[in-house]
Amino acid sequence: MSELPKTFDPASIESRWYAHWEASGQFRPDRPNAEPWTIVNPPPNVTGSLHIGHALDNTLQDILTRHARLKGKDALWVVGTDHAGIATQMVVERQMGAMSPPQKRTDLSREDFIAKVWAWKEESGGEITQQLRRLGCSMDWANERFTMDEGFSKAVLKVFVDLHKQGLLYRDKRLVNWDPGLGTAISDLEVETREIKGRFWHLRYPLADGSGFIEVATTRPETMLADMAVAVNGADERYTALIGKQVKLPITGRLIPIIADDHADPELGSGAVKITPGHDFNDFEVGKRAGMAAGSMLNMLDAKARVVQVSDGLIPAELLGLTTAEARKAIVAQLKAEGFLIAHVDKDGVEHDAEPRTIQTPYGDRSGVVIEPWLTDQWYVDAKTLAQPAIEAVRVGAIDIVPKTWEKTFFNWMENIQPWCVSRQLWWGHQIPAWFGPDGTPYVAETEAEAQALAGAGVALTRDPDVLDTWFSSALWPFATLGWDGSSYPSPSGEGQGVGPSHLIETDTRGAAPHPNPSPEGEGLASGSQLGGRYPNDVLISGFDILFFWNARMMMQGLHFMKDVPFRTLYLHGLVRAADGAKMSKSKGNVVNPLGLIDQYGADALRFFMAAMESQGRDIKMDEKRVEGYRNFATKLWNAARFAQANGIVASTTLEAPRAELAVNKWIIAETIATVQQVDLALADYRFDGAANAIYQFAWSRFCDWYLELIKPQMVDDVRGQIDDESKAVAGWVLDQILVLLHPFMPFITEELWHAMGPRDHDLIVAQWPMADARSLDPEASREVDWLIRLVGEIRTARNELNVPPGARLPLHVRDANAATLARLERQAPALARLARVTHAEGEATGGAAQVVVDEATFVLPLEGVIDLDAERTRLTKAIAAAEKERDALAGRLGNASFVERAKPEAVEKAKADHADKAAEAARLQAALGRLG
Repeated sequence: MSELPKTFDPASIESRWYAHWEASGQFRPDRPNAEPWTIVNPPPNVTGSLHIGHALDNTLQDILTRHARLKGKDALWVVGTDHAGIATQMVVERQMGAMSPPQKRTDLSREDFIAKVWAWKEESGGEITQQLRRLGCSMDWANERFTMDEGFSKAVLKVFVDLHKQGLLYRDKRLVNWDPGLGTAISDLEVETREIKGRFWHLRYPLADGSGFIEVATTRPETMLADMAVAVNGADERYTALIGKQVKLPITGRLIPIIADDHADPELGSGAVKITPGHDFNDFEVGKRAGMAAGSMLNMLDAKARVVQVSDGLIPAELLGLTTAEARKAIVAQLKAEGFLIAHVDKDGVEHDAEPRTIQTPYGDRSGVVIEPWLTDQWYVDAKTLAQPAIEAVRVGAIDIVPKTWEKTFFNWMENIQPWCVSRQLWWGHQIPAWFGPDGTPYVAETEAEAQALAGAGVALTRDPDVLDTWFSSALWPFATLGWDGSSYPSPSGEGQGVGPSHLIETDTRGAAPHPNPSPEGEGLASGSQLGGRYPNDVLISGFDILFFWNARMMMQGLHFMKDVPFRTLYLHGLVRAADGAKMSKSKGNVVNPLGLIDQYGADALRFFMAAMESQGRDIKMDEKRVEGYRNFATKLWNAARFAQANGIVASTTLEAPRAELAVNKWIIAETIATVQQVDLALADYRFDGAANAIYQFAWSRFCDWYLELIKPQMVDDVRGQIDDESKAVAGWVLDQILVLLHPFMPFITEELWHAMGPRDHDLIVAQWPMADARSLDPEASREVDWLIRLVGEIRTARNELNVPPGARLPLHVRDANAATLARLERQAPALARLARVTHAEGEATGGAAQVVVDEATFVLPLEGVIDLDAERTRLTKAIAAAEKERDALAGRLGNASFVERAKPEAVEKAKADHADKAAEAARLQAALGRLG
């Protein structure tokens, strides 16, 4: 047993224990006969660094992984990173631009650029994996995966080709979110919507027959260059006679039809809408309903969002090459000059070219430029077909979404899902396995040789330069990481994959299980399990914000290719927000660095904060004071272990509770068992906060504050100065149970204390989870100690409220006590004397006294000569009046509708909290005054 230092210093133990765990292979699954348990991490971008959301997400995963390991399961936490096509390419291109002389990607061949990216990845990529180690994540680093590694890439190509053969993946011309800055299509997830102060222009479109005009309104007048129709609602009587007629567009002179479509809302604006199907998602659908083929839709912008000529050649030459902003300015000026612009008259009667309007505008989250809906040829997955089995799986409970409140959102999105654009115009990523013939026909195959065989000998082929969306590859994560399609998941003895720890650990008196790996054949596994019993995964932990972009797509691909769900449970957590509830962002300056919190308070404190605040998907408000409080909790536990060391309490040698005769020991055993049950139930229901708070309350209050204090008198024999053996054994056993229960939440301090309490033949990380064995409980002993704690607490409160000097020893009189209470008073007299500084006295108390009531009995503490009773009554009366005055003033403010409606939300919340505090203070002081009788 090594003596613990006086001061708890997280930094001194964290790196040491993590290095030990990893070097000894304790994160590797290596229990051949144990039940497999599997979780995969949402692969962070290889360019990324640990942010507070990662800290939450990975803490929750590690809690479940360490808990499964302690429960004797063959726990595997698959770890890896995503190649992050756009982000990684941007990083490397930025580095090239900073060179002397500067380089562009296009200065190199594609092969040379990709080689440069791989070199960057080997040298600088994966910083986040080191940061995950600092958080304490017990991942299987020996088999770290990457979405561009050879085996994974093979799986990606196979999925693409198979989906194409099955008619579920195809090439089509549709609108996409186009990022002109990056020159690629992007997903909805990469679009950031901002509120921009814009304008609303009203335009007069002349009817082709010269009979009049129809008014339309738009926030993007420049797109009129590609207008193909004007839509009105078929039920709008104002326009019934115009349906089927034509409009002659200003500037281009193009003739376009007036069509009927429900997209036009008679209640909005003029009720007529200009339709530009090549540059607006809603208009695209209107155009399709009107019979316009995508190939015939006009596209007036190039890849850099500059005006180009359309197929009918009607855009004036002077507008070609302009940016959208330049084209808007020129077009508005020309419309105004030719009388096609309808002026907006403000409330003061002043005319303006347009009315002001706040516009929701899409921006690229990386490029920072306005995203353009752009008509282009891309590869699409038939998401609607793939979504049906996933919908059914959730509906019948094959996948359990926690919390259930997300199911409605899931169903709504999946039942209205659109084709999934999976191609990106980048160089870094999985290049699409398609080769085009001279006539543009695509030949899809895993290799060029196979594509050539499809095309026929002598047909010149050119490979599609595009790459796949990273969400396409990461959708295969639950099975492609585990060896699907031949990309083997190595065993502990695999070449160059680290050494498994099975030879290090034997079953011992604590019941520690051997530490292990699945048989590749999956022998003895449940029917239907695949990939060595690792598929389906047991659970997936994810932020709700990627439910559709990743979680749902894993469901689709897993069910399609594995014929089973990818995971049995999907747990969706909320966001970590700033202390005021605002979303964290660099622009707001309210981002919290988790590594800074680890430096200051330790990883254990940050992890415990995350768990204690995680309440089934609700957002978490960052509170550094709470993190500091959990560091104090760690210090409390550290000092309890030092107390144990100083008093001969050592590591337990049994998993079962020791025999106990003393009521206090029976009580703490019962409390321990109840806590195990609470933690078990909470973790089974994914109530991380419930589990964390149960162990916190037990360790801090029950064990440290009460049990260690209660056993002090009986631990020391006045004659021999020896510690009571029963209490030593029980205290050592309880401390062991605390360390095991707390380990998933606070792995570093618990492992340190585990070894500090005595020699062990295995690490805590592979110990055995406590058993909630209630066979030896003694309810009467528990009731007696609970009564003692309540009585001591009431007496301490009364003494404190009435300013009784701490050292004053008071007589304790009792009224109306039954025989059981009197017997307890006699048995617990030593504890009462030391903890409450009272001595049981016979007879009635005289003079001024404090009174406390516990159960049927009233306990009286005479105070004559101990405090100035009259002065104390005066003090309490004044304090009550002051507290009530502040309470009522705050109540008046909260009752003022003007204050509640106009004040900042945080001001209202503070007023409510202050009111509750003052109300509680007034009640407490009133009770204190009442005690004086």
